[in-house]
Amino acid sequence: MVKQSGREKPIAQNRKARHDYHIDDVVEAGLVLTGTEVKSLRQGRASLVDAFASVRGNELWLQGMHIPEYTHGTWTNHEPRRTRKLLLHKEEAQKLIRAVEQQGVSLIPLSLYFKDGYAKVELATGRGKKDYDKRHALAERQANREALRALSDRRRS
Repeated sequence: MVKQSGREKPIAQNRKARHDYHIDDVVEAGLVLTGTEVKSLRQGRASLVDAFASVRGNELWLQGMHIPEYTHGTWTNHEPRRTRKLLLHKEEAQKLIRAVEQQGVSLIPLSLYFKDGYAKVELATGRGKKDYDKRHALAERQANREALRALSDRRRS
């Protein structure tokens, strides 16, 4: 069996994260998982909807991520919403911890994927958007779409 190198198709994505937060910095982190969690992830089953990262001591932990129980598992199955440890280099972890200590900065998981056979999570620091920021971003995106549509219509005629 030949391993694919590089980034593969995401297992789960947090699509609302970019809508709800101003994303500042993105970091790739490993996860400490049990065997049945990995098997469930390989089936493409996970959810990052309510997930967030928190700091305990000098370590980062991922909370709220849902990995459903492995269908062919036995009594050794994992708990679906357990807290999972994030694996980062010491300097990266310290940088994220300093960022979180600032008021209003959160650690948000953006996507979950396999890279070179290891489960990775894309973790971002971000500040929450206000409602008017969200409306402004939607209006700007819609205006850009309409401008591109008008340009393509002009090229056709």
